[in-house]
Amino acid sequence: MDNQLKISGRYLSWRHSVWIFFKAQISAQFASFVDFLVTILLVKAFAVFYLYATFTGSVVGGIVNCAVNYGWVFHASNCKKTHVAVKYLFVWGGSIILNTWGTFALTEWLTGMTWVNGLWGYYIDDVFILSKIIVAVLVAFFWNYHLQRFFVYRNHNIKGFLKHYLENKKDEYEL
Repeated sequence: MDNQLKISGRYLSWRHSVWIFFKAQISAQFASFVDFLVTILLVKAFAVFYLYATFTGSVVGGIVNCAVNYGWVFHASNCKKTHVAVKYLFVWGGSIILNTWGTFALTEWLTGMTWVNGLWGYYIDDVFILSKIIVAVLVAFFWNYHLQRFFVYRNHNIKGFLKHYLENKKDEYEL
């Protein structure tokens, strides 16, 4: 019976993790939609340079993402909003830098290849949109999700963590 409880507990924990990941991806997709909408509108309707438009879109999308993640995805009501905001600004700043400069670097690299312009020129009006999509997916998975899940929306108590860690290390050495 005890073994069955452990197995079902692991299954529920796995299902919960998958559900959180799924909700985070829905939130990220919605925020990305807002980000892309703002970016493309700025470039196409207002003739803003794509680098500035990418930055502005990332800012607007980040605000949407933080609000949705706080209430719906990670249920971080036990965390102070100011603590979440400060930690989110750190992660979000890294995300904006990675998205903006990643898009710039990939766009410049791709437009420097004549065969890319010739091939994609028939299908894609601006190569920066393809670059933005590729970079956004990579940054979302490898940077945003993990840092938000384990850092931003957690109520960390450094003193309590260190005390718990040191007590567990002490118990390991006594065995």
